[in-house]
Amino acid sequence: MGAQDPIRLLAIRDEPLSLDEVFRAVGDDAAGGTALFVGTVRNHDGGADVDGLGYSCHPSAEAEMRRIAEKVVAEYPVRALAAVHRVGDLAVGDLAVIVAVSCPHRGEAFEACRKLIDDLKHEVPIWKHQKFSDGTEEWVGAC
Repeated sequence: MGAQDPIRLLAIRDEPLSLDEVFRAVGDDAAGGTALFVGTVRNHDGGADVDGLGYSCHPSAEAEMRRIAEKVVAEYPVRALAAVHRVGDLAVGDLAVIVAVSCPHRGEAFEACRKLIDDLKHEVPIWKHQKFSDGTEEWVGAC
């Protein structure tokens, strides 16, 4: 990652995520807009109460995150980009994923941020294991 690389932070971590760290990573004086998306563990899914969940990932997950980030940087006028995803056991309310993108204008920042999170959810090999309050469990495909 060179000094001019707009991809400032990409990580998969087993410790709590920091909004401040991600927001600082995308700070750029030439950016007029920064869009940030935070995914949290919700207390329900498909009509069932969720008690918590676990995320696991394939060893290639960070490389796939970089591939997607590079695609977003090539498609939008990104000044700075960051994405972090949590693995391990999470409780309701915990931060599961944070992505942020800074661009010259807000519209570009919103579009690039949406592209980033949508592609991460569909293409990065991260899996979710939901635990429901009735004692049942469910694996959810690539997240």
